[in-house]
Amino acid sequence: MRNITITLDEETARRARVRAAERDMSLSRYVGELVQRDVRQSREYEEAMQRYLSRGPFKELTGSPQRYPTRDELHDRAALRSQEKAPDPPKPVPRVDP
Repeated sequence: MRNITITLDEETARRARVRAAERDMSLSRYVGELVQRDVRQSREYEEAMQRYLSRGPFKELTGSPQRYPTRDELHDRAALRSQEKAPDPPKPVPRVDP
């Protein structure tokens, strides 16, 4: 084990001491476990990212590059409505009384 010195503001130090006491451990051990957990999660994330990226491309990009639409094209409500004409609602079925 290696000893280090850390600096905390009063409120954080007080709350950390309380949290450590709730877990029946020293403040030093509590902070050490927090750091270990953070480092482990970071390492696991990096390993998972490397596995993901090592699979290679998922979709081949083919064809010539196309331009991105402009903001006005993306938000042109009239054009969107004309392209997505909603079907007519179904007609009600006449009720037949016996």
